[in-house]
Amino acid sequence: MSDVAFPAKVSVREVGPRDGLQNEDPIATDAKVELIDALATTGVRRIEAVSFVHPKAIPQMADADDVWSRVRRDPGIRYSALVPNLRGAERALAAGFTELEVVVSASDTHNRRNINRTTEESLSDLPELAEKVHEAGGTLQLIVSTSWGCPYEGDVPVSRVLRVVERGVAAGVDSLVYGDTTGMATPPRVTRLVEATRSAHPGLPLGLHFHNTRGTGLANVYAALELGVDDFDASVGGLGGCPYAPGASGNIATEELVYLLEDMGIDTGIDLPALIEVAGLAERLVGRKLDSQVLRAGPAVR
Repeated sequence: MSDVAFPAKVSVREVGPRDGLQNEDPIATDAKVELIDALATTGVRRIEAVSFVHPKAIPQMADADDVWSRVRRDPGIRYSALVPNLRGAERALAAGFTELEVVVSASDTHNRRNINRTTEESLSDLPELAEKVHEAGGTLQLIVSTSWGCPYEGDVPVSRVLRVVERGVAAGVDSLVYGDTTGMATPPRVTRLVEATRSAHPGLPLGLHFHNTRGTGLANVYAALELGVDDFDASVGGLGGCPYAPGASGNIATEELVYLLEDMGIDTGIDLPALIEVAGLAERLVGRKLDSQVLRAGPAVR
């Protein structure tokens, strides 16, 4: 274990304003703007701000344009938006986003439940979607959801996940994120998928998005760090889940991830006490106790 060369620095993308809030009861636009602007003061350099989805599918994101128009945009922060399809990408680009994420599920059943399309239909759109984003001077990231399992179909084979990635690479996506939508990943499963991906696509930038549904979120992060992965999503306070993944709990909490990384000597650039304060704000805004243990206990006493 002592021979493992962990990354010196890790990039953390804060996804609470989008992935977190989409699984909570809808909150006021002002509250969303307050949360995003507060996160911008913590040293977080990447924030997933909104998603451009049909309001009937995800009513929590119905005010995406309004939220984005009112955010105090910090020039040192990269803000991104998630889109499910070409129409969503057009809306995001029109709003001024240059970093877009498109989500496709490795599970056909989940893809249908999530965006009312088959996986194949979503994949068929990728070439045109990538072209449109690139013509506008933007970048497109492919997020493969249910990468380690589906609540409807069970285990998802690595081969099926890689077929989705292959189509994304052929379409011209700029980077890849694997989403553990239902928290079914474990360290050995993480290792298998990351190693297979690196073998098939050695130059493709890779990030990971874990949920803590079964309590393995940070263990999965550690396994990925051992493989040199240096890009992770996390959600302030542990907000989140998935409306179309029954039983899915929140993402790994950003403050728990930062606490782990900084104690390992891995730089995140994030102010942990400031982040814990914002986690408390998130808890007040959604009106329920969040799952983060670091929010409850604070950083360790030194």
